[in-house]
Amino acid sequence: MKTPLWQAISKALRQDIFEGRYGPGDKLPTEAQLAERFGVNRHTVRHALGRMAEDGVVRSRRGSGVFVTARPTDYPIGRRVRFHENLRAAGQRPDKRILQIETRSATAGEAEALKIAPGAPVCACHGLSLADDAPIAVFESVFPLERLPGIAEALEEQPGVTAALRQVGVSDYTRASTRLTAVAADASQALHLQLREGDPLLRSTGVNVAPDGKPVEYGRTVFAGDRVTLTLED
Repeated sequence: MKTPLWQAISKALRQDIFEGRYGPGDKLPTEAQLAERFGVNRHTVRHALGRMAEDGVVRSRRGSGVFVTARPTDYPIGRRVRFHENLRAAGQRPDKRILQIETRSATAGEAEALKIAPGAPVCACHGLSLADDAPIAVFESVFPLERLPGIAEALEEQPGVTAALRQVGVSDYTRASTRLTAVAADASQALHLQLREGDPLLRSTGVNVAPDGKPVEYGRTVFAGDRVTLTLED
């Protein structure tokens, strides 16, 4: 029996990856380019790529293309959680994209975590964390405004939370608590992380405190489950 065309294409692409023509995180040629290379229609190429995706060799990102699956990023969570430091230590380029900064009233859960009165004003920063330009997490950081006047402006001016807190007088902070849970991506999270709705995510909820023990940040982050390996440290 002749080998089906899609299997031959899959085998050739896997060999390209094995020989290093495409490395972890690299984008493969488009379906049209691959169809031209192998002299087949795009449906046959799509079948080959679909089977490679099922086997975990490649991953499709909505609106971006098909990429060789990269090794998940090791992301330590301990008393000193620093996004930029963690990514650089893993050999990747960190970046954050701020989606919204708003001032509002604290929810009951936020007030309890930050040890402020229910309904007290907070600054909520919503954003997207990236590693080598690939989205790996969606986050929301909530700060007590009365304790940290000027934090909203600092978040707009500085590249990260550490620098923003330093600008408003918090020279250092540590993680007081962390809670990890597995959740399914909702429509908004899937859109930002270029996943499918219902794909697995890892949710981290934590409180950071200043040297005097007062909470300065309540953070909620959801990580793409196949792109990050969370490791707990003392």
